[in-house]
Formats: sequence, C-alpha cells, structure tokens
Amino acid sequence: MSENLLTFSALELFLAGITGVLFIIQILYYLVTYARPLRAAREAESRVRVTADKEVKPVSVIVYAHGEPEDLRNNLPAFLNQDYPDYEVIVVNDGSDAESEDVLKLFSNEHKHLYYTYVPAGAHYLSHKKLALTMGIKASKHDILLFTEADCRPLGPKWIATMAGTYNPETEIVLGFCTYRHTKGFFQKLVAYDNLMNGLQMLSSALSHHPYTGNGRNLSYRKQLFFARKGYSKSLYLHAGADDLFINEAATGTNTQVQYSPDALTEMGKIEDSGIWKEMKVSRAATGRYYKGNALLFYRMDNYSNLLFLLTAVAGFITGILGNWLVSILTGLLLVLHFTAKAVVLRKSALLLQQKPLTAWLPVLEIAQPAYNLYVRIYRLFKWRKDFTTKI
Repeated sequence: MSENLLTFSALELFLAGITGVLFIIQILYYLVTYARPLRAAREAESRVRVTADKEVKPVSVIVYAHGEPEDLRNNLPAFLNQDYPDYEVIVVNDGSDAESEDVLKLFSNEHKHLYYTYVPAGAHYLSHKKLALTMGIKASKHDILLFTEADCRPLGPKWIATMAGTYNPETEIVLGFCTYRHTKGFFQKLVAYDNLMNGLQMLSSALSHHPYTGNGRNLSYRKQLFFARKGYSKSLYLHAGADDLFINEAATGTNTQVQYSPDALTEMGKIEDSGIWKEMKVSRAATGRYYKGNALLFYRMDNYSNLLFLLTAVAGFITGILGNWLVSILTGLLLVLHFTAKAVVLRKSALLLQQKPLTAWLPVLEIAQPAYNLYVRIYRLFKWRKDFTTKI
C-alpha cells in the first residue's frame, strides 16, 4: 500500500505541480501586494509622532452633484462643519433643478463658505462631469483641491485636516479611500467587495510608488497641477476619466501620497439600482484601456491565476480521490491555506478601511466579482460608442 501511495500518474503530477505554482502566485499577491496597506498602517503607528502642528493650508472642497437634493440635504452638513480653520465648499450641480437649488440656497444663507453653481443642461458634445469639475476648479480660491461627490460624506470632522495634512513640498496628489458599508443582500455584498478590492489595488500601487488611478469620491490634488497638465484636455473626447484617467496621467512615484486613516475616509451612499452600478463600472472600463503602465494587466493576472488555481485544485482533489489520495490531501490543504490567507488579509483590510468584513461570502464573491467584470467588458463591446463625447 505504501508503494502505491508513492506512485503518481502523469496527470496527478501535472495537476499537483500546476496547483502548487498557482498557489505560490496567489499567496504572493495577497501577502505582498494586497497586504501592503496593512504593513504601511502598522509602520505609521510605530513611528514617533510629531506633536508640532503643521502649517494650515487653505483648502477648496469641490462637490460634484447630479440633481441629488436629498443627498445634498443629508450630506452637506458633514462638509460644512469640518474642524478646519480655512476652507471653502463649492458645489457644482450637473444640471439645474429647483429642489437642489432651494437646498443649496438654504445652506449658503447659513454658511458663508459655501458656494454653488451648475452646468447648463443644454451643454452638448462634452463630458458634463469634466465641465462641472473644471468650473469648480476655476472658481476655487485655494491651491489644494479636495474632491468628492454629493452622495458621499466624510466619516468625521477631521477629513479636511487629515487629507490636507498629508501634503509636503513635493506632494501634488493625495489619494483617499471611499468606504462602502452597506452589505445587506448579495448585490450589496458584491458592491462592497468590489469597492474593497479596487481600493486595495489603488492604495497598494501608490504605496509601491507606481500610482495608476484615483477615486473622485475622495481625492485631492493641487490646482497648479491641474492647469500645468492642461486639465482634462487629453481625454475630452471621453465622457469618463475625470478622476482615474487624470490621475493616471499626472501621478508619479514622487508626487503622490496616500491617506486612508479613519479620519480621512469618506463613505458612499447605498447603491439601490444595479443598473447604476453597472454604468459606473462601464465608465471605469471605458477609461482603463487608456491607462499608461501595466497595472490593470497585473491585477487581471491575479483574477486569472485565482480562477486557474481553483480549477486545478478541484481537479486535483477529484483525481486524487479516484487515484492516489495523497494528491487529494495536498490540493485540499492548498485550498484551505489559500482561503485562510486571503480571508485574513481581506478581513484586516476591510476593518482598516471601515468596511464590514465579508469572510463567509468570500468563496462566492471571489468568483462573482471577476465574472461580473468580464460581463462589463463584453457589454462594452456593444456599447463602446457611448464612451465618446462626439458621435462615431
């Protein structure tokens, strides 16, 4: 019997070898790449804290709205009552509606540091969001710009202070994280998982001095940089790209910092409509093909290697049951170790970024999220003309 256990078929050896290689690749992704924000957070806690106050830098907060009076009513107080001595809030509404105007007028009467304007509804053949943000940037008084959207709110009153305090003389961009804490129902779990994974990829790449994207729901850069790069001139032909594509063009390993301490986080409102989320992902897919560098390919390789690992591990487990059961033990052990490493890293990362961990759902979500991303890319093949501001 012991001799039979040491005898492996060519198929068993092949499956065990491929599974082992893919397991190592997956472990490196999670323990090196995705765990990078965790390590950076621990290192930051271990440093000697400087007690002297930094120089206060005046900040212009630019809030992009799209006819969202209820969001403005609920979230603007969190922006207008920040614990920061010198800042202004500029709301640019994409289109003009009476209810939003009433809300903004009411708040502006009570808060003199609130200003608002709107994008004319009749503007054609251009990106309304890029036009809105450009209007807000031109209206701003200060060099440090802090961007968010009307359906978001900062988690605390130190948001501006924390984001602005990240700047040093070399810094031109600060990347922040927008958390998503709604997890009741599978769709909400999928959105939260997708948000966490995308956020970890953004933060990890920037921490390794290879920034490649940003999130307009919590993003800061200098006004001087915007005009030095001629704004969105390189992507005016695209509807999307006001945040991620601009950062991909302008960010470098030396001019970009990340900030994801609890005080620096914003929180996105609950997405009720799956169609809205799909269009958000379609917009990102539309700009991703224009990114410089190989960051997207690097993270897609994670998805591909994960799927191949699961397939070969399950195939090896079944083959071992039918043949040499040591192969089943080996592949089963690798599956357990793979899930444990991923679960630990993602649980700690979710807690760090103020999201609810989804450990029990991880085996389903790690298949569902890449599958949905593939669906979005296929969907775009038939809708690509909508990416552009001019008719093609």
